[in-house]
Amino acid sequence: MSNKSFLSAGPPTADEELVITSTFGSLLSVVYIVGVSGNVYTLAVMCHSIRFATSMYISIINLALADLLYLSTIPFVVSTYFLKDWYFGDVGCRVLLSLDLLTMHASIFTLTVMCSERYLAVTKPLDTVRRSKSYRKALACGVWLLSLLLTVPMMVMVAQTSATSPDGGVKRVCAPTWAPLAYKVYVTLLFGTSIMAPGLIIGYLYVKLARTYLESQSNAVIGKGENKRSPKQKVLLMIFTIVLVFWACFLPFWIWQLLPLYRSEPLSLASRTHTCINYLVASLTYSNSCINPFLYTLLTRNYREYLKNRHRA
Repeated sequence: MSNKSFLSAGPPTADEELVITSTFGSLLSVVYIVGVSGNVYTLAVMCHSIRFATSMYISIINLALADLLYLSTIPFVVSTYFLKDWYFGDVGCRVLLSLDLLTMHASIFTLTVMCSERYLAVTKPLDTVRRSKSYRKALACGVWLLSLLLTVPMMVMVAQTSATSPDGGVKRVCAPTWAPLAYKVYVTLLFGTSIMAPGLIIGYLYVKLARTYLESQSNAVIGKGENKRSPKQKVLLMIFTIVLVFWACFLPFWIWQLLPLYRSEPLSLASRTHTCINYLVASLTYSNSCINPFLYTLLTRNYREYLKNRHRA
């Protein structure tokens, strides 16, 4: 299981393959340049602001680090697109493919923590203020540790193997070595931990927050500008926007991974179509790390506005 699953797809004709590979290789190269630049800028700004030691800044640093790690696999993916072979050995196979899962889980777990922190900041503001810098750092480390634990089976599962190409040659590929049933169970578990469980938690928290704001607005005195979104609400909306972008970019990837595992018959797609879909879902997941820095900038701006208003109060 990986967005590098194109390695096992049957290739189209040589001319079609060159066009498809060049198109997606160029697209991923642009995503890499923009994404790395944006996330490095985000890290520089956040590290300068980390003296405030707020949970928001620590979470954004975590997200930017996860994005950078994920984007770091693009050069290896693009080179494999063009070379049609795996040149990075068994260790590279295990590490690079595992980075997908590690960073994916680190991102969504961090977003879940951010939503939980914002929920508690609204419902129990005094408890949130009392939390120490050590607590926030320990929570961030816990997110990465849990993500790593979920990734370890992938490191064990995949290995570099040899396969016969359609032209009769031999090429190296990264492929799972587990039994089909174990592989199916593991991939389903990963879907639950990266999409379903965080989605249910975040959805529940935002429903509770929506009810809290509706109740506060209904009890508020008319004429004090309640119809205008407060900085606190803007922060919550920006976090939810980042979550929605994550789901929009990764859900197609997961559907594409799970579909063949739960179908009784193989998908009857043309070779070129299969290859294009593989490339497309891979590019979509990488685009998330390219879009995020722009969202982080807006989130930081809204959060600073929220802090200023809170200090004035």
